[in-house]
Amino acid sequence: MTKIRPYERNVYYYETDKMGIVHHSNYIRIFEETRVHYLAEAGIPFENIEAEGVLMPVLSVECSYKHPLVFGEPFQSSIKVTKFNGTTLHLAYRVISLKTGELCAEGSSSHCFTDTDMKPLRTKLKFPHIYNIFNELLKITEE
Repeated sequence: MTKIRPYERNVYYYETDKMGIVHHSNYIRIFEETRVHYLAEAGIPFENIEAEGVLMPVLSVECSYKHPLVFGEPFQSSIKVTKFNGTTLHLAYRVISLKTGELCAEGSSSHCFTDTDMKPLRTKLKFPHIYNIFNELLKITEE
C-alpha cells in the first residue's frame, strides 16, 4: 500500500464564529472529511463501501482543542487506525496549522460495521477484502 497523503485545505469563512476562529463543532466535520479522504487514498472509497451494503456509523467522537485556526488559514489533518477487530474501528486525528506548524486539535472516533438494516457485521467473514484493507492500515500504523 502506498503512503497516504494527509488531507489539506484552508479554513472556510462559514466555519468561523464571532471571534473569528473555527467553531469547535467544525473540527468534528474536519475529522469526517479526513476520514473520507483517507479511505479514498487507501483504495477503498467510502462510496464503494456503502455500495456493497456496508455502513460505518459513528459510535463515539472526541476532540481536544489546542490552538485555534482562523479564516483562510491552511491546515493539514492526518489520521491513523489505532484499533481494528473486523467489527469495530478506532481512529485518531491530528489537525496542524500549515502556517504556524502548531497542533490545533486532536481527537478520535470509533465506528462499527453494519448492514443497511443497522445489524452488526463481521467484515472478516462477509467482506474479507474490506477486512484486509483495514487490517493492513492497522499494521501500517503499528510500524
